[in-house]
Amino acid sequence: MQIEILYQDDDMLMVNKPAGILVIPDRFNSDLPSLNRLLESKLGQRIWVVHRLDRDTSGVMCFAKNEEAHRYLSQLFEAHDVGKFYAGIVMGRVIPEEGRIEAPIAEHPTQKGKMTTARKGKASVTDYKVVEQWALHSLVQFQIHTGRTHQIRVHMQSIGHPIVCDELYGDGKPFLLSSIKKKFKLSEKEETERPLISRLGLHAYRLMLHKPDGTLVDVEAPLPKDMAACVNQLNKWSKS
Repeated sequence: MQIEILYQDDDMLMVNKPAGILVIPDRFNSDLPSLNRLLESKLGQRIWVVHRLDRDTSGVMCFAKNEEAHRYLSQLFEAHDVGKFYAGIVMGRVIPEEGRIEAPIAEHPTQKGKMTTARKGKASVTDYKVVEQWALHSLVQFQIHTGRTHQIRVHMQSIGHPIVCDELYGDGKPFLLSSIKKKFKLSEKEETERPLISRLGLHAYRLMLHKPDGTLVDVEAPLPKDMAACVNQLNKWSKS
């Protein structure tokens, strides 16, 4: 798997994580490729994980290249002194088109691996802004000011607009052209419709942080092909 390097210096590395790959191996998938192992193989050196993205989320990720940088970067992320920006395709038209969600997040009381909004949860803050809207979907930009597990996914479900294809917090259904294009017909060569996107429609498009000397590192990754294809088809076929 080819991993795009977006920025690199002696202390840190920023890459564009593909969707569908774990950041580090877990106990259930210890034999699967992981981003940290692929990068260590590519660079021929050890790297340190600073933060995480969900397996099906794509976008900018930062790694440390030595222990000192790992300590520094970990402190930045723990103190929320990092600019973290995402783009997501969500269900429905979001009203108001810009706002802040401040809903504490906790582990779900009965479903392992799932989170939920809860009065006694940890403080969680997400800013959102609609970029484009269609009849049944919206493209939304997010800035998260805290780093809770599944934060954007939980917050958007809480206001009734889950991320498309989200199996935990939405209906999990793939995004099909037939759902937005009237008089859709399969080509003669196809037996079943191929989804435009079948993974979580969320992408970490920008990451900003300051190095110890005060230098700003500001890195962006464009929308991946599957999400861009959805936006293009929504613009073409979906009427407001």
